Amino acid sequence: MNHMAVDQHGRTFHNLGQFPRKELLKRLERKKAEKMYIDQRGGGTFHVGYIIARHWLTVYEVKRMERKA
Repeated sequence: MNHMAVDQHGRTFHNLGQFPRKELLKRLERKKAEKMYIDQRGGGTFHVGYIIARHWLTVYEVKRMERKA
């Protein structure tokens, strides 16, 4: 499983591996991260990324596009 992240300015962080929080902390040279949540009206609250060193990072899981022929 691989992950990528996009911050609030559109900057991307690719190849974060299986543990995106750990890799983002390493790349941004920080030790602490806060979880970032989004509230879907009536659908619940979801953890979608991290806030690290003034970066609001939304994390995505990268998968191979696979469709049956």
